Amino acid sequence: MTPPPLDDASVAQLVKDAAAAPSMHNAQPWRFRYSRGSGTFRLYADFERTMTHSDPQGRALHLGCGAALFNLRVAVANAGLHPEVALLPDASDASLLATVRTTAPGDEQDTELGLLHPAISERHTSRYPFAETDIPEDLRSALVDAAHREGATLAFPSAWHLRWVQELAEEAEARNLTDDGSGEDLARWTRTGPGEAGTAPDGVPDYAFGPRKHGGRAPVRDFSGGKPAAGLGATPFESNPHLAVLTTAEDGPRDWLVAGQAMERVLLLATAKGLASSFSTQALEWPDLRWPLRDPVTGTGQAQMILRLGYGPKGPVTHRRPVGDVLGFEP
Repeated sequence: MTPPPLDDASVAQLVKDAAAAPSMHNAQPWRFRYSRGSGTFRLYADFERTMTHSDPQGRALHLGCGAALFNLRVAVANAGLHPEVALLPDASDASLLATVRTTAPGDEQDTELGLLHPAISERHTSRYPFAETDIPEDLRSALVDAAHREGATLAFPSAWHLRWVQELAEEAEARNLTDDGSGEDLARWTRTGPGEAGTAPDGVPDYAFGPRKHGGRAPVRDFSGGKPAAGLGATPFESNPHLAVLTTAEDGPRDWLVAGQAMERVLLLATAKGLASSFSTQALEWPDLRWPLRDPVTGTGQAQMILRLGYGPKGPVTHRRPVGDVLGFEP
């Protein structure tokens, strides 16, 4: 039996949950439309929010939209409905990334999705030092399984492979600090000062930059671009960070959407289990540095994201655009 269409307030709440997803520099590169007649959401890419220099192909944009899609699936399941998803349903419209039709309640998989719902509002990027505490092996295995269930692979590098990932991230961060294009992207999407940082609906506000790294091997981005910034301070980060590399077999728009959903499933589960998280995207922004992130044994897999996980302070809440700015309705 087909359930009745959702009322507008319920649709708005579902999209609010979807839009709590992370995206590169908090650009929030998504738009939604809801068809009242068919009970279907359409997710569109907002290509005006692409990082021109750091993400010219839109790979990171698709990951962010994939994360928003996963949040929508979780929210729909939490509402007692089944999210029926189709990726890239219209070959003639590259901006239409997915449709989600709400149908009658599903099975145990929907129940498991719904259980992740509380983590949507709890997950915030934490750019602070984490404790040098090991992540239990059973939790690592659960995170690996979460990515696998969405069609991606999550691996925790160790020993020389971990050092190699760290070195690639450090090289990329050094390049970004002297690269005009990367600086332009940062300037466009960072918000500084009590007025802009407190009210801007998108971008990374200065209160969420985190401290500057002074020692340690955790790969963190200096969102000030190396420029003087009041109140940032400097502190040692962890010497042995827990990094996880998310990969897919192929490397096109569909794979990027798969990766974004897998990434968010991992992040929500990690949040529910008490882990803090952040991202290391610097090496992924340089093709010659992204390529060596492939599996060192098989030489396969396309690196889509490097996650930094651990026990530490939660990140602050960053703003999201008003739902009315990203949601439209149609008959």
